[in-house]
Amino acid sequence: ISYNTIMDGDGEIQALCPSWALSVGYLGVASAAVLSNWGSAWGTWKAGVSLVHTGIRHPESMMKNVIPVVMAGVIGIYGLIVSVILAEAIGSPDDSRVNTYSIYTAMAHLAAGLCCGISGLAAGGCIGIVGDYGVRCVGYRASNITLFPSLDTRSKQSSGYSQVSTSENTGSDDVSGSDDQNKLFVGMLIMLIFSEALALYGLIVALIVSQHSYECSV
Repeated sequence: ISYNTIMDGDGEIQALCPSWALSVGYLGVASAAVLSNWGSAWGTWKAGVSLVHTGIRHPESMMKNVIPVVMAGVIGIYGLIVSVILAEAIGSPDDSRVNTYSIYTAMAHLAAGLCCGISGLAAGGCIGIVGDYGVRCVGYRASNITLFPSLDTRSKQSSGYSQVSTSENTGSDDVSGSDDQNKLFVGMLIMLIFSEALALYGLIVALIVSQHSYECSV
């Protein structure tokens, strides 16, 4: 018996290709899909709630502030891509009960799924939190609201979002603070881009690791 074979009741089988290796490979497939979708749903939930909340009082900013929701949804696509690639790489055993899918390949697929899934989960949470506070702050600034009103101006701020400006306000009459609003939006957008990059890094590593394979000879 060579070092790469073991004995069971039916004879010799290769130690590098046990029957349970398929379970490890499919666990990588599930990890990539489930964890990425979890992060996508988390980010959509956090950013979507603040988007609807702000859109009630400042509907003009709805289309511009929908970017966090879109970026969170893209993370689920990363998990879908990796899951499909890994699933196609897992071979099926034949009628001779010989398994050529090695534990080396299974561990590589598990690592690829976890790289993509956990990176997508972290990126989705980051996008959701940044989008939540960013969308609210942009809406507050557009509505000329201060989060810490003084005692002298508290009566003026009691109307809340009722101070929404219209597109006809220009020049010195513009109370929406469009310049400051644009600065807040650009800052939020930069943070969202780098948050999305975390999931992209995991996708790149997953694609590279998924190419590592070893097949046992029949």
